[in-house]
Amino acid sequence: MIQSHDAKDRLDPRRWTALAILLTGAFLPPLDFFIVNVALPSIREDFQASASTMQLIISGYATTYAVMLITGGRLGDLYGRRNVFLAGMVAFAAASALCGFAWSPSILITGRILQGIAAAIMAPQALASINAIFPEHEKSKALSLYALTFGVASMAGLFLGGVLIALNVFGLGWRAIFLINLPVIAIAAPAALLMLRETRSERARKLDMGGATLIAVALFALISPLIEGREQGWPIWSILMLTACPPLLLLFWRYEQRVGAAGGDPIVEPRLLEVPGLKRGLLSALFFYAFAAFWLTFSVYQQGGLGRTPFEAGVAILPAALGFVLGPFASGSILHFFGRYSAAAGMTLEAAGLFGTAALISFGAPEFLFVALFLIGAGQGIALPNLVKTVVQRVDPARSGLASGLVNSMLQIGGALATALIGGLFFSIVGSASDERSIGHAYSVAAVAIGLCLLVAGWLSAGVPSDKEAHR
Repeated sequence: MIQSHDAKDRLDPRRWTALAILLTGAFLPPLDFFIVNVALPSIREDFQASASTMQLIISGYATTYAVMLITGGRLGDLYGRRNVFLAGMVAFAAASALCGFAWSPSILITGRILQGIAAAIMAPQALASINAIFPEHEKSKALSLYALTFGVASMAGLFLGGVLIALNVFGLGWRAIFLINLPVIAIAAPAALLMLRETRSERARKLDMGGATLIAVALFALISPLIEGREQGWPIWSILMLTACPPLLLLFWRYEQRVGAAGGDPIVEPRLLEVPGLKRGLLSALFFYAFAAFWLTFSVYQQGGLGRTPFEAGVAILPAALGFVLGPFASGSILHFFGRYSAAAGMTLEAAGLFGTAALISFGAPEFLFVALFLIGAGQGIALPNLVKTVVQRVDPARSGLASGLVNSMLQIGGALATALIGGLFFSIVGSASDERSIGHAYSVAAVAIGLCLLVAGWLSAGVPSDKEAHR
């Protein structure tokens, strides 16, 4: 293990500068998911592309990102988190350049797939490195800033895409949304080389290629139909893939058990899930990111129901953005007051905000949505860092990359499930209607469903024992 066991070495004097660099790596993956949504009409017009091609530009990135996160986290444990972070960042820049200079839809889709793989290699290293380089008394603050970055990236995507296209920088149009990554990485990558301390597992051997392949195939069988299936009316291939997912996961698990029994280094150690509270924490992360369906349903309500432009819809979400910004700064105080119930407190606040939006829309008072939206943002900002800390800190620091990949993967899977199921419910209720009342009703039902998922997530996280209780 390159990182030291004693407190003196853990107190890296450059850790706060390193955090700024790590947060750049955490910022880019969610930014590039949201920013593309705004640019899709311009891309479609430029390439005269079909609706299915547009869907692949979104799903190609989202699927590969979710599928590769566990492997990406494990790579950092084995080969050094700084090394892997840098490799992922450089690969992300190259994929962004391919997207920005794409001369056909197929090249753009290829670039997006490569972006997703690079993002999955880069992103887990940020969270794992935070766990490795910060002492216990500073982790809450560092994780709060991580959560803030995650939230700001989501919000920035909604604004930055529209701004870059409107400005038409150097006549690039939609291509600027990808090429903007290049100057950011040109600064961040050399800084990472100079400022980041290398950390890895002291038991590093080699990557379990069989396990990495099996988990990637199993997750692809789950994620791909969830993202594509609803858009295409649940064709037979999507049903077959979902049916194949459980046996593939079982095959993966048994393979990992054999690798561990033979003295190998499985990509997911079966004993890892025996850590008290870890399974419950990961399940909480799965339900927690049902919130991903909010972005889809609220955006349709804003633009389809209220007739707002994408920019106006972005402005309307600013109260949630303010909550996102302020929530993480309050998470330390929340942790002091609520202890291990902090994540549950944030999720409850977030659920209350969602129920509030449903009530305000149902009673015809959308002008007061800003209050409920602020509660949603604040709850998310409080819950995310405390939930992540709950999961990642249960694991030996040598396996923090794997834990980071696991929690990120559960968030992405939860988001895909919610978008497919709650998004499907929303569109089923809307049907062919286009009036404000019908779309508002559909949103209200979806918001209640998301809120209930958050309450389940809160209940699960509240049942995770504290570190002291777990080690009694």
